[in-house]
Amino acid sequence: MAQTIQMYGTLWCSDCKRAKKFFGEQRVKYDFVNIDEDAAGLAIVEKANNGKHVIPVIVYPDGSTQIEPSNAELAEKLGLSQKAKNAFYDLVIIGSGPAGLTAALYMAREGMEVLVIERGGIGGQAAITERLDNFPGFPEGVTGAEFGDRLRQQAERFGVEILSAQEVTAVELDDPYRVVRTGDGSEYRSFAVLLAMGSTYRRLGVPGEDDFIGAGVHFCATCDGPFYRGRDVVVIGGGNSAGEESLFLARFAKSVTILTRDEKLSASKIVVEKVEANPAVTIMPNAITTELKGDGSHLTHIVVKDAKSGETREIETAAAFVFIGLKPNADIVKGLVDTDAMGFVTTSGTLETSVPGIFCAGDIRAGSTKQAASAAGEGAAVAIAMRGYLEPLAGRHPDHESDILVAAG
Repeated sequence: MAQTIQMYGTLWCSDCKRAKKFFGEQRVKYDFVNIDEDAAGLAIVEKANNGKHVIPVIVYPDGSTQIEPSNAELAEKLGLSQKAKNAFYDLVIIGSGPAGLTAALYMAREGMEVLVIERGGIGGQAAITERLDNFPGFPEGVTGAEFGDRLRQQAERFGVEILSAQEVTAVELDDPYRVVRTGDGSEYRSFAVLLAMGSTYRRLGVPGEDDFIGAGVHFCATCDGPFYRGRDVVVIGGGNSAGEESLFLARFAKSVTILTRDEKLSASKIVVEKVEANPAVTIMPNAITTELKGDGSHLTHIVVKDAKSGETREIETAAAFVFIGLKPNADIVKGLVDTDAMGFVTTSGTLETSVPGIFCAGDIRAGSTKQAASAAGEGAAVAIAMRGYLEPLAGRHPDHESDILVAAG
């Protein structure tokens, strides 16, 4: 019997892509079998479906099987908590990265009842990086997965309740309470809410991009770069991330070509100098990516238009790594709290948003440095501010059945 989860499906199946994304977010290891190319895998699918081709078919090490499961069914199978114990908390934190979990453990140590809701894997983007070498206290570095696990263990040690694989659909006001609604129809009320949802990599939005995500199109060089050892790859973007990730990819790839739509890189001077000094890296300016093409299963070519002449050409490549900026995960509070022109949430000096009782920290906040260490620092700072906000409210309970909500100590 296999010791790893086996997923049987195809590269074009949308439900397969969804299941892959779910497992990736939850840091669950699995083997994928493309039944378009594997006769034995196709036979397993047909046997599980009485001859039909319903995918994905997921077979677990215990011998159990799921056919085309929803995210909720996957979460239940993996034992992920999706329903909180209570309907009311002193504080609800949306997001479980360094900012959210640092704030959570600080508040829980003060005796506050804290609920953390996370749609992906615990630890945020920090947990899906290959390795953190610049976080204080880890002289030998720490893998992202271990870092995420440590954050969770520390928060839970102080009594923080964590829901994972749960989507927040809305944040509302019902003064003096804040209301958080989730995808399963649940409603959680609190005195305060912390927005710590982080940010995600921006997409190109061109034909072919969605078809080849994970099959030649990537957004994390440390995660996927080693798969392209000795091959020609492309980086799309011109800022610091594009430059730094290109230098990382140059350790593995035969060559790295940076496609930037501008006349030169917009990265810092030191990054540009390092890129220009690396013989494995080439910069292609005025290059606008218009389409991604492949052989049906993997990316093979990028269609590029010259920003000056308008001429197009195709570039053969094994992979495209996209670094064109970050998008704040702030859709659920759009129109509720103030944001900047890019959509990042703006805050006061106490990290409170334009709405009293709703605070913000980490990568989603306008002006944040997008670094794990500074996010943790913001988590501690916002916890102190929220404590001051919550103390006058500690004796009020939504059903007024108790005069004391939080016990000191």
